[in-house]
Amino acid sequence: MSLFASAALFTIFALNVAIGSFGGKPFLGDVGEMLLLLATSLTFVAAILKSESARRQGKK
Repeated sequence: MSLFASAALFTIFALNVAIGSFGGKPFLGDVGEMLLLLATSLTFVAAILKSESARRQGKK
């Protein structure tokens, strides 16, 4: 579930960057973009740690 949330947040981030690079007005400013990327990174790390924990539980 966290991996899907991370993918969704990254998609929003990528769309914002793409809109800005093609000359449009991005819907997020610099701070909003930074916070979105931070949230993306945190949810990705949480998903990886949860996956690793489940994998280790299954091996024992």
